[in-house]
Amino acid sequence: MQRLPAFLAVSLALSGAGIASAQTAHNSAAPINFGADHIELQDKANRALLSGNVVVKQAEMTLNSARMTVAYTGQVVDGSPQVSRLDAAGNVVVTRPDQTARSNFAVYDLNKRVVTMLGAVTLIQAGNTVNGGRLTINLDTGRAVIDGSSVGGGKAGTTTSSGGRVSGTFSVPKRN
Repeated sequence: MQRLPAFLAVSLALSGAGIASAQTAHNSAAPINFGADHIELQDKANRALLSGNVVVKQAEMTLNSARMTVAYTGQVVDGSPQVSRLDAAGNVVVTRPDQTARSNFAVYDLNKRVVTMLGAVTLIQAGNTVNGGRLTINLDTGRAVIDGSSVGGGKAGTTTSSGGRVSGTFSVPKRN
């Protein structure tokens, strides 16, 4: 029996191959709303530092973390700086319809419309759970790919894959 590479099997399972429904395209042009306990604006560096219970919402996606750096291009459109990247750290949670992902770190590249999560990654979708070291979510296609890269390491009390492998549990539909 030939085995699929772990990242391919996970991608197929999470992209709608009978186990879970695929995500719809994300509106990365929607406004970004945020809340935090503290914000520090660094205009000369074109960035803002958010800390303490950070919550960022764009369309149907929410990103929570302990800290976040918001990088912007320096261009202002309709009175708002144009955000290009969000770097989140500490208990990162990304929630989309029917999908929740957790990790130690995350980068949301608005230009590429990709969220990359690193370190002790767990993705839960439609009763399926997958753990690994790195998760990449393409917001245009909804495709989620997890690999076993052990970037960032795990913390006590978190589920991590060992030896750079992807692990998880797939739900099985009830049969008559």
